[in-house]
Amino acid sequence: MQHSPDHQRLLIVDFGSQVTQLIARRLRELNVYCEIHPFQKVTPAFLAEFAPRAVILSGGPASVLDVDAPRPVPEIFTLGVPVLGICYGQQVMMQMLGGRVERGTGRAEFGRAHLQATDAPLDLLEGWFEAGGGREEVWMSHGDHVAALAPGFSVHAASNGAPFAVTADAARQFYAVQFHPEVHHTPNGRRLLANFLRIAGFSRDWTMAAYRDEAIRLIREQVGDAKVICGLSGGVDSSVAAVLIHEAIGDQLTCVFVDHGLLREGEADQVVSMFRDHYNIPLIHADEQDLFLTELEGVTDPETKRKTIGRLFIDVFQSHANRIEGARFLAQGTLYPDVIESVSASGGPSVTIKSHHNVGGLPEKMGLELVEPLRELFKDEVRALGRELGLPEPFIGRHPFPGPGLAIRCPGEITREKLAILRRADAVYLDQIRRHGLYDEIWQAFAVILPVRTVGVMGDGRTYDYACALRAVTSVDGMTADFYPFSAEFLGETATRIISEVQGINRVTYDVTSKPPGTIEWE
Repeated sequence: MQHSPDHQRLLIVDFGSQVTQLIARRLRELNVYCEIHPFQKVTPAFLAEFAPRAVILSGGPASVLDVDAPRPVPEIFTLGVPVLGICYGQQVMMQMLGGRVERGTGRAEFGRAHLQATDAPLDLLEGWFEAGGGREEVWMSHGDHVAALAPGFSVHAASNGAPFAVTADAARQFYAVQFHPEVHHTPNGRRLLANFLRIAGFSRDWTMAAYRDEAIRLIREQVGDAKVICGLSGGVDSSVAAVLIHEAIGDQLTCVFVDHGLLREGEADQVVSMFRDHYNIPLIHADEQDLFLTELEGVTDPETKRKTIGRLFIDVFQSHANRIEGARFLAQGTLYPDVIESVSASGGPSVTIKSHHNVGGLPEKMGLELVEPLRELFKDEVRALGRELGLPEPFIGRHPFPGPGLAIRCPGEITREKLAILRRADAVYLDQIRRHGLYDEIWQAFAVILPVRTVGVMGDGRTYDYACALRAVTSVDGMTADFYPFSAEFLGETATRIISEVQGINRVTYDVTSKPPGTIEWE
């Protein structure tokens, strides 16, 4: 990928930790530009080209004592820049620089632990150990531990299982910690990372205002006077990308909004109004509800639903895009997590991005080049950029919505009747959440119409209508999630409203499954 040319850069060398992305997110929150790269890709030539101002070595599942243990190139330690090793990163640093790592032997630690400071002060730990009797709470996840320090290193904190929990060679600006400062279970971790950035001399100039100006310049350089097509889903990512590109090149951009009839209540009108009326962006509204819903008739398998929607989307998008004369570029709202997950730190196969989340296959098929102005950003940064661009706050803060839309919230066969019932139930549910001031506390909330009918009593008469399930989860990144703990009063009030206001539903349930073992969506 193209490195950000206008910012000091920090390199994160990834050894396969499940929380490596959190390191990058914490650094971005501290206004520092960083990139994650798997250790195999970080060669001497890469280091020379990337020119990092500092390096962080991530955690990872391997043991440095294994014959084929992953290692960074030794040139990292001769760059003359500060290096911070985290967990596995600490152990591999010690092993390579002359220290010794041992297997667990009773010293493994998983979960909350407490560090005790030594008497030796350290710039990395400024602001630590000032409360709690010289103890600091951290999050550990290690089997092996450092048993002997490399020459030049000193110890600055220890835990029950890690005698060298914080070590440093301050003269060379090499720092190593056994715990994970990037996770929220290490309460003072942000301060430690901020200290490391200060040691490295970062100006901390990574802001969305600066990114906006830089991205506009790069879009203009890439596109020139050619036309750009943007597949607009109505979601935050594609919308922010479209507004940013339009600010850069104006009417050279045309958005194609494919309405597949599986959107939430009033969503298509909202998207068309915002882009065509408010932003005056050229927009093709492809109303293809009949095509999609006819093809989906009788389909019950969730993967067949996804593939059908993805195939039709590509066909419809291409048919409209072909009519735009002079189009040479296709814009997509690809984010940095998509880029990271497409390269495995262990060298394994890339993660497949579902076809309905982008227009996969189209750029090559249509002879188009990609414009991806958000590919260096995390989701929260995209929202911040959206605010910088002036998108309405209710739109920017919307919960994630899947590419296949309501199709995967309608288990079993999809019918127009069931979609209409589901739309209304979902709207009432979200209205309840907003009325109670809970919307921003929840990662994602939605209703599901179940493929069963149940007996009920309404107005002294018998009913035989659909049951619906309500889902609401809290999450940081959607990879793991827990159900939101609504009060019984809220759930009772919401169930009463749905049954009273939505014809066709006579029973409401609440899904209390976490992820894992469940998924957030039902299909």
